[in-house]
Amino acid sequence: MKFINREEELSFLERKYQEKNSQFIILWGKRRVGKTELVKQFVRNKPHVYFLSESTSEKEQLSRFSQSIGQFFDEPLLETRGFSNWEESFQYIKTKKKRFILAIDEFPYLMFSNPAITSLFQKAWDEYWHDSRIFLIIFGSSMSMMENEVLGYRSPLYGRRSGQWRIDPMTFAAVSDFRKSKSFADKLSHYAVAGGIPAYWLQFSPKLDFWGNLEQNVLKKGQMLYDEVEFILREELREPRYYFALLQAISLGKRKLSEIVNATGMRQPTANKYLAVLSDLKIVERELPVTVEKPLKSKKGLYRITEEFFQFWFKFVFTVRGELEMGKTDMVLDRIKLRFDQHLSFVYEKIAKDVLWNSMEVFFPFTRIGKWWERNEEIDLVAVGSEANAILFGEVKWSNKPVGTNIYAALKDKAKNVNWGNENRAQHFCLFSKSGYTDAMVKLASAEGVVLFKKDKKIS
Repeated sequence: MKFINREEELSFLERKYQEKNSQFIILWGKRRVGKTELVKQFVRNKPHVYFLSESTSEKEQLSRFSQSIGQFFDEPLLETRGFSNWEESFQYIKTKKKRFILAIDEFPYLMFSNPAITSLFQKAWDEYWHDSRIFLIIFGSSMSMMENEVLGYRSPLYGRRSGQWRIDPMTFAAVSDFRKSKSFADKLSHYAVAGGIPAYWLQFSPKLDFWGNLEQNVLKKGQMLYDEVEFILREELREPRYYFALLQAISLGKRKLSEIVNATGMRQPTANKYLAVLSDLKIVERELPVTVEKPLKSKKGLYRITEEFFQFWFKFVFTVRGELEMGKTDMVLDRIKLRFDQHLSFVYEKIAKDVLWNSMEVFFPFTRIGKWWERNEEIDLVAVGSEANAILFGEVKWSNKPVGTNIYAALKDKAKNVNWGNENRAQHFCLFSKSGYTDAMVKLASAEGVVLFKKDKKIS
């Protein structure tokens, strides 16, 4: 399996490992984001026990854990007999006084098998392991359980960890390496479906173009991605039908709370409740104009789906599942092709935002980057720097035509309506374009200091 990027996460784990003393590390992140592969990469060539918790009884979990520990310490009797309880295993590990990594994957399944498991591991750390040389890693995919039951203030494990890291989806620049020799358009199209989830990119064949991969690996029954959204929502949520309705409404452009309520038929308090759950799972977020200083009090919030695969699936696949079940894949593909280029324009805006975060040295230190809107006006990218009293305005165009001076002129007009900073604020401008710029725009950019990006690269 191809392992790409994650240098920052690996560096964090390596630094902790080099400290030699006992460590208690907690990793968490959404499903398929690459936690397991990250840990496997880290423990490679190091003494370790990797234990995968499963949705089974506590007795079975303890038996399998005993086998893993017995194999590592070369104790055949332990493999056969097993520990009588968890505390016995904790005591046994301490007596060995050996520096090794104990990585427990999908820890929430242990909690399901025994609700007191966090208290047991608290005792393990406090009484047996905190002054040992063990390197304990606990990680899992249930965002709510990991954040509330493991990391939360009321958790028995609170205050024990020596480090933690949320494993987020990878950037476009990182996952692009999965299609290293391909064009920018090819990479962006695949990103519009797979997002920053490495497990999804691994489903795509390097021998197929985007439409071939979409047909063979997303729209074909039996493939992993065909049922992925339903699997995740049913795994994470108790009443998935309500979440399906909300996500479909948002994917179709119903972004205001009032619009979502009207589209789903839910009462507003109910919609708020379920949207909060989706926000906790990092599937949905409430987006505000970047210049808003008090987000909690603002009524300008618009909901959007943060996960590219979810956005694509609800926008293009959810409503035609019946046709796909009947094998009418060609018909579905033709429909997607009619609207996909417009969809790419929104995805390109996200790529441009990431590019700007990595381009602060060209402008000034940013405090925030996002969109701006007021009534019927909108600016694709606005970055602000409070200390510098500086603001950056950007327009993003996914078009087959080179961007001309008219786009820049319109951006400058809209910028006048953005109320932020004081009257002496420094203003900067940039443009992103799929197809480059007219000669007149290149000349004007040089004269006025406008920074131009073509695709995801700065050209002036």
